[in-house]
Amino acid sequence: MSTPYPGYPGPGTSPVTYPQTSPTAAHPPLGPSADLPPAPAPRRERRGIGAGLIVGMVAGATLIAATAGVIGGGVGYLVARETLPPAATSTVVASGLATDDGAVLPSVVPGSIAEVAAAVQPAVVQLNVTGGSGDGMGDGTGTGFVISPDGYIITNHHVAGPAGKDGAIEVAFADGTTEKGRLIGSNPGYDIAVVKVNRTGLDTLTIGSSADLNVGDQVIAVGSPLGLTGTVTTGIVSALNRPVTAGGDGELAFINAIQTDAAINPGNSGGPLLDGIGRVIGVNSAIASLGAGFGGQAGSIGLGFAIPIDVAKRITDEILATGTSTTPIIGVSLDTEFTGPGARVAEVTAQGPADLAGLQEGDLITKANGTVLADSTQLVVTIRAQAPGDTIQLTIERGGQTLEVPVTLGSQS
Repeated sequence: MSTPYPGYPGPGTSPVTYPQTSPTAAHPPLGPSADLPPAPAPRRERRGIGAGLIVGMVAGATLIAATAGVIGGGVGYLVARETLPPAATSTVVASGLATDDGAVLPSVVPGSIAEVAAAVQPAVVQLNVTGGSGDGMGDGTGTGFVISPDGYIITNHHVAGPAGKDGAIEVAFADGTTEKGRLIGSNPGYDIAVVKVNRTGLDTLTIGSSADLNVGDQVIAVGSPLGLTGTVTTGIVSALNRPVTAGGDGELAFINAIQTDAAINPGNSGGPLLDGIGRVIGVNSAIASLGAGFGGQAGSIGLGFAIPIDVAKRITDEILATGTSTTPIIGVSLDTEFTGPGARVAEVTAQGPADLAGLQEGDLITKANGTVLADSTQLVVTIRAQAPGDTIQLTIERGGQTLEVPVTLGSQS
């Protein structure tokens, strides 16, 4: 597929960690944010529908794990050999299968997953990252996908970010060739990064729309789980607008995620989640797991999460236009001791969007754009699914009264 991604120039953030066998490199915190609650003290995790899923490394507990993998030391796996009965009425021919009546069937059925997989593979790359610290921290592998013929690639921040200014990114293409990659910019709060290679005439993926998704839609994931390049898995959209928190080392990403049962494993991070005809509708980023798997990392149990492409596109466009990107805020600090339902305002930033809209300390925010909030995480991901300048409708409880308060979102770089 060669439809270029529009808007690109011509040639030219809970103290948790990503489950890599080599830990990610430490990064400076994002800085103070009126909308990002401080990391809470360790406490028993609440279980329940609608609660924000939090990345953790607690043995035996349900985890949300970012899906970067590690290539150091090689990949160990078992190959199961299965003996199949010979086909009695078909023989292999150059163009496909010949049936007993002489008809020739195509080897790849038009409109099938196989056709989509073959079409998109040239635009999906593996990223082999060396951390900028030089001590092995942050070394790992992940996935990315090409969005412009002149070499711009979308991936996760937790894949490419550890390279920083002093590390290295090797980009491996489906044809076996490699190029040196350069980190153009990233936003840890959205877990999106942009990498550039000095190559032109590249195959690209077509960007779809996550706004048009429905639960039950077919999806296809392509990536390099455990370093196994070109792996294709398929499933459906299991849920939409799932609040997921992922990150570590002082960084925290809040994702209003697409949930899928397509198998996603360490190394799939940053790869495309495609619709049934091969358009990108998400960026694979995290998985839930019941415990540790290969090399101490979590593995797929059919609960994968992707960043909606509509959000990733906005962040990417801003990075390419300005070298940075913005995060929408309402200008409050939230009470992290309040377990919900809803999000309680601990402090209002003077002259911020919430202050100008009339929010007060102690207000309980129960809904955002009509959606009932389970906790503060759900409020944050709902805000971050918008863009600065958008208006969000908040329902608040104050002194026994229910108020509807529209807030125009501000921004933070």
